Amino acid sequence: GIEFIDSYAFNKVENIRFNSTVGRYVGYTELGVKNAEAWNKGPQLGQEQAELERFCKPNAALHYR
Repeated sequence: GIEFIDSYAFNKVENIRFNSTVGRYVGYTELGVKNAEAWNKGPQLGQEQAELERFCKPNAALHYR
């Protein structure tokens, strides 16, 4: 399988990450945890899942052919 990771960092510190294997955002700092809670309830989660379907899966299929 493939794994899609979308990571958000500030000053080289990763704050939050979407991981397609987990299927949600995970926070790594105090602010990241707060944002992850909000983003997992908002439209951001659906946007990440749509990006996985739109971009990652078709390109992975081409790569592994």
